[in-house]
Amino acid sequence: MTKRENKTTIQAKISIEQYLKKLARFSDSEYGKLIRDQFKDIHGTSELAMLAAPNAEELEQLKKAIAIMTPDEKGSADSLTDEQVQRIAADARIDPAILAIFINGYALLCKRVS
Repeated sequence: MTKRENKTTIQAKISIEQYLKKLARFSDSEYGKLIRDQFKDIHGTSELAMLAAPNAEELEQLKKAIAIMTPDEKGSADSLTDEQVQRIAADARIDPAILAIFINGYALLCKRVS
């Protein structure tokens, strides 16, 4: 196995919980705020920046959603349907757009390394 293949294999195994932890390190940090400012749209929002640096409120919502996910949902989080994401968000009582962005970011990471 080459070094690149080994790295890909390791990265492909990141869990949804590990992915959230990876994003959480920049939550409400100076770096996170810089990223969010950089990606603001004309309305002052920066939803896509959440993929790199969720704010504290977004992070709490994501934690709630992951906490109620079944093991099967967690294991296949990179291939959840829109309906499943909406149901999880509703069950967790969080903003479905935040969960959808997070799940899509996770899916992109998984597909990029596979």
